[in-house]
Amino acid sequence: MHFIFEVHVKPGYTAEQYAEAWVRASEIIQKAPGARGTRLHRKIGDPKVLLAIATWESKAVRDAMESQQPEAVRNIIAEQAEFVDVRVIGEFEDAEWVVEPQHA
Repeated sequence: MHFIFEVHVKPGYTAEQYAEAWVRASEIIQKAPGARGTRLHRKIGDPKVLLAIATWESKAVRDAMESQQPEAVRNIIAEQAEFVDVRVIGEFEDAEWVVEPQHA
């Protein structure tokens, strides 16, 4: 499953500053059972908007991590709260429909 959220960086703060904190938190979170990686994308044409995609074995394992989130992660999230607005887009299953290019 994929947990997807959008981050809007506030004036006076940079995407790079947020990304540094995001990497610190992600490195801790990725030690949890069922974690399968996370990515942070910058929006084309708007460098203050980021898209985060965290991949998990299942919703249940992600929910378990959230219910026992490490204090270090909670602290990182709290220290970033004044600098960004976060909008959860949602939780998505792995793709059911996939079309990939066919090369000869």
